[in-house]
Amino acid sequence: MQLTPETLVDIAMTNPVNVQIVSRLPSLGLSQCMLTAGCLFQAVWNHQSGLSPAAGVKDYDIFYFDTDLSWEAENEVILETQQLFKDLGVKVDIKNQARVHLWYGERFGRVYPALLSARDGVDRYLVAGTCIGFDPETGEVYAPYGLDDVGQGLLRPNPLNLQPDLFVPKARSYQARWPWLRILGASAQG
Repeated sequence: MQLTPETLVDIAMTNPVNVQIVSRLPSLGLSQCMLTAGCLFQAVWNHQSGLSPAAGVKDYDIFYFDTDLSWEAENEVILETQQLFKDLGVKVDIKNQARVHLWYGERFGRVYPALLSARDGVDRYLVAGTCIGFDPETGEVYAPYGLDDVGQGLLRPNPLNLQPDLFVPKARSYQARWPWLRILGASAQG
């Protein structure tokens, strides 16, 4: 499937939860706020598979960037977000990308660089084609590796975040849900 930013948004917005999130997100007044991850690219794979646009979506990820690195500030945003979306009956996961390096090592046992923007967080997904964010205020799709991999069902390692031990299980979990997806990369076939 030839996937353009417009087509991605059209397909992603067939999921009514995405519509509600992007319509309400600006009310939080967060800097560099974007809807990202599975609720976007999985809608495309579901569309291609004849499934509901929300099939298999575990949570709805939102990234923003705030130079206040305190847990208290982020927790306040988390609580506001939970209140804003509580009627949707889904898990909404919001994270200040400026703070990720502070807790990532403890949680995942790996060093994580300090990020300079919300886009930097999108840039670090394990699967290159899944590096996608949508800014509800501007309507812009951010996809540093383009949209071809998602449209064609290709899963390849992100060159900015090469971690084969994490990439392979992630790619296989996608392929288990959408068997027509193809995993690329020598380490992925082992």
